[in-house]
Amino acid sequence: MGTTQLDTVPEPKYWHLKTVLGEALDSDFTVGEILPNERELAARFGVARATLRQALEQLELEGRLQRRRGVGTTVAPPRMGVDVSPSPHDWPGAGATDAWQATECGLALPPATVARLLDVDADEETHVVRRVRAGHGQPLATELLYVPAASVPDLPAIDAPSGPALARGVLRELARLDLEGQDRAVELGSAGAVDAKELDRLPGAPVLVVTTRYFSEGRTAAVSVATYRADTCRLTFGAYGDLEISHGAEERRAS
Repeated sequence: MGTTQLDTVPEPKYWHLKTVLGEALDSDFTVGEILPNERELAARFGVARATLRQALEQLELEGRLQRRRGVGTTVAPPRMGVDVSPSPHDWPGAGATDAWQATECGLALPPATVARLLDVDADEETHVVRRVRAGHGQPLATELLYVPAASVPDLPAIDAPSGPALARGVLRELARLDLEGQDRAVELGSAGAVDAKELDRLPGAPVLVVTTRYFSEGRTAAVSVATYRADTCRLTFGAYGDLEISHGAEERRAS
């Protein structure tokens, strides 16, 4: 990895440095290789460490780098495609292709944004099902599924006091409703402490947040907030929406 003169570059230094580092990743490094420490890289390129961190953060955001606990910054493998467009006729947990595993369930107040989507009072507890999704031996995503009591009125009769058993009971009762439709939104976020631990990432690491509303009987019956690792996941909607989100020079297309 050679040095470069950045002072005369008209674009922001960190952005040009990101480009230079990206080219070096392609030519001088292999997947999984650990990068030199920040002090060495900053000295090599003649930039402040703050500028270097901005460039590294951009490369991490693009899925080129991974920050790993106890290891350092490594070259990331290519992102894997993760389908987030299940059958429009299936509830969470239903269907032969459902890739999620329920791990926990309990009653809790939903975040204000979720309460508004569900049209419930801010002080009304909902069932919160936590699920995880893995692939190729690593965690890919974690999900919180918010289900108001009104959507699963027969749940108290189920012998499932807590944990995965209760989660499966909520999903089973939810599937009894007629699913009328879904809508889905994707946005960039940063991992909180709990999600970061689930995903084996550092807190603040870039993530992709997919929020899905499920409609039944003219109302929102449930809301899913799924958090995907941005460094390893390439979200695809090809099966139903012909939309693919990728990075770098790869094609971006939408119906």
